[in-house]
Amino acid sequence: MDSVTLRKAGPDDSEFAYRAKRAAFREYVQQVWGWDEDQQRRLHEQRFEAQDFRVIHLAGTDAGIMALVVTPDCVKVNQLFVLPEHQGKGIGRECIALVMAEARQLGLPVRLGVLKVNPRAQAFFQSLGFVPTGQSETHVLMQRDA
Repeated sequence: MDSVTLRKAGPDDSEFAYRAKRAAFREYVQQVWGWDEDQQRRLHEQRFEAQDFRVIHLAGTDAGIMALVVTPDCVKVNQLFVLPEHQGKGIGRECIALVMAEARQLGLPVRLGVLKVNPRAQAFFQSLGFVPTGQSETHVLMQRDA
C-alpha cells in the first residue's frame, strides 16, 4: 500500500471534510440523534474553525479526514473518517500510527470517544491498543498511552 500522509486542511477543504463525515458517519449519527443536514453543517463549520483538521491523502487521492486537538494532558482524536471506498485498507491504522508518533514526541496519551452504536470502530481502536476508560450516555471513552 502507498503510504498515507496527513496535510493540514485549509479553508478549501471544508466541503470535502463535511462530505467525508457524512459518507462515513451519517448512519451512526442517524441511530443516536437523527441526521439533520442543517444542524450537521453548522456543527461541522464550528468544529472546522476550532480544531486541527487534516486531510488523509493516499496515492494522489484525498481518502478521508481527521480532526485533532492537542491539550496539555493529551492528544484528542475528535474525528477520523475514511471514505467508504477506502475503508478496510489499513488507512485508519496508518493515521493512528502517525498520531501516536506525534503524541510520543509530546509525551502525551491519545484519547478519543467512539459512539456506542459503532462496535466496528470500538473493535478497531481496541486492536490498536486503546483501552476503555469510561463512558458517556452515547460514547465509549478510550485512551492509549504514548
